[in-house]
Amino acid sequence: MSTNIYFSSNQLGELTEAQLQQVLKRFSLGELLSFEKTEKGVGNQTLFISASSGEYVLKGNPLIETQFKEEKFYVDNLSKRTTLPVPSPYLTDESKDILDWSYSLMPRLPGRHIKGVETGLNLNAKKGIAGIYARTLCELHGWKAVHFGEYDPEKRDGIRPFEGSYKTWLYDRIRYWLEDAKKYSVITAGDFDWVEDVLAASENVFDELNAPSFVMGDYQTDNILVEQSNHDWKISGFFDFTTGYFGDGIADLSNMVAMYLDHAEDELAKHFISMYIDCSEDKGNFIERFRVHMLHQRILDWGCAKATHNVTWDNDLSFSSWAVKYTESAAYLLS
Repeated sequence: MSTNIYFSSNQLGELTEAQLQQVLKRFSLGELLSFEKTEKGVGNQTLFISASSGEYVLKGNPLIETQFKEEKFYVDNLSKRTTLPVPSPYLTDESKDILDWSYSLMPRLPGRHIKGVETGLNLNAKKGIAGIYARTLCELHGWKAVHFGEYDPEKRDGIRPFEGSYKTWLYDRIRYWLEDAKKYSVITAGDFDWVEDVLAASENVFDELNAPSFVMGDYQTDNILVEQSNHDWKISGFFDFTTGYFGDGIADLSNMVAMYLDHAEDELAKHFISMYIDCSEDKGNFIERFRVHMLHQRILDWGCAKATHNVTWDNDLSFSSWAVKYTESAAYLLS
């Protein structure tokens, strides 16, 4: 799924108590007590289920046929390879005799989204959480692969190498989504030239990459739960791996850094980046790599905001004028 962007909503529709009881019975999980839609969740695919055996999240109506197989592959591996609090066991049912589509069932993880607890936190507490976010990424990126690529259930190791080089795959995506953004916004010749200059400046760096890491692809606060323990904060839940692949781990920093910058929390952005660099095993040419990954993410965000009429910045800014603050953020924060 990592090479595609999905904007459509595959909603669950109306599910009955009888259907959900059959789901629980299939996995010997006891009696249904209650259920409710989740506040968050890409495509309205998720439902909270309370049963006599515990609390669960049902995820259904997959965006593509292999979505839940792919998530299970990542969750199962991360559960074995890391100490991260992923939703394991990740149960899947490919049959369609209970519901109209395949689905997955996973334990509901404890904690809350940071947006629900950040009010009233002082700077030190926020820096502590930013540091935890960074260390979590370092552990995540400790899962290495032989090839740059994406999930493929037909492959023995579950990974299909990208056609051509990783740089070719990444650069082609950037150019594709920039061209796509022209459907919804003005992208000038100057914008195209600026993007090509950014890509050219880092070309040799990406040619030299040779240690593919697992990349979540959507590392952001909506997919992370936190809780406080003895006055310290910890990540208590980490989920949603539908955009995973094996590439350059630095790509996973883009969303978090952009979030901090958008909230005028430059000090937190700097702390997050610095903590990641401190614990990362693969941090060479960090600024050059970060610049390209941030460019990629900002093109996606620009196109989505323009297409959905959800622009939160000066709508008259050119793409390059808007994006340069983000692409150069690591350079100025670390200077």
